[in-house]
Amino acid sequence: MSNKITSEIKFSIELDENRVPEKLSWTALDGGIANKEAKAIMLSVWDSNTKEMFSIDLWTKEMPVDEMKIFFHQTLLAMTETFLKATNDDKMADTMKDFCDYFAEKLELKR
Repeated sequence: MSNKITSEIKFSIELDENRVPEKLSWTALDGGIANKEAKAIMLSVWDSNTKEMFSIDLWTKEMPVDEMKIFFHQTLLAMTETFLKATNDDKMADTMKDFCDYFAEKLELKR
């Protein structure tokens, strides 16, 4: 018999009167994070029964557009790495990396 471990990640969203996020924070005690502030959250969940992805994308009013562009670029890079780890499809991962480079170039994110 194996001992199962449960870990929890919690998101807190403070909304204004129009239900627009004003403050986002998250906690992952197993990772040593407690009530850490964030300006944006992108969460994707896979439903194997319906073969659909559900997402929650939130950002605060104070999230600057230039930071949102960087956030998207870093998210795309992370998705590329995750795709490679999950599928071992080097050819498609290289194509995704090329797109990430193109994305960064067009948004002038490269230093």
